[in-house]
Amino acid sequence: MLQPLADERGLLLLAPASRETTWDAILGAYGADAAVIDRALRQVFSGLAVDAGRVVIAGFSDGASYALGLGLANGDLFRRIVAFSPGFVPPGTPRRGSPPVFVSHGDADDVLPIDRTSRAIVPELRDDGYDVTYREFAGPHAVPPDIAREAVDWLR
Repeated sequence: MLQPLADERGLLLLAPASRETTWDAILGAYGADAAVIDRALRQVFSGLAVDAGRVVIAGFSDGASYALGLGLANGDLFRRIVAFSPGFVPPGTPRRGSPPVFVSHGDADDVLPIDRTSRAIVPELRDDGYDVTYREFAGPHAVPPDIAREAVDWLR
């Protein structure tokens, strides 16, 4: 969903998939999925001139939850976090750094209902001292094009 915007803005987009039906931390612990992301990042960093100050992690749905967990645990690497319709922040990993966070969620989401998810996550992150940009929109479990564009603009 972000590829056209990445192409338009000259951003490098790395989009690994989970090894199973969802991301491993959603099922209880970081493992193979985090290892694949780590290897992919090492490969990109070794082959391309990457500005370490502009590395971001993003995801949608379970991927947004995973992005929050990895991003908060690795805030010294991921300078910003984008979470489209997250379900929760996976527990159990110490947090590093304090990257700004962008969260969006549809008010009619019937997959990850907003009252149990982003409306709880965002205040908790703010209470923990994170700078959170929150965009609630009228709609379902999706990323509307204008929200995707705003998130990419927010990365600047």
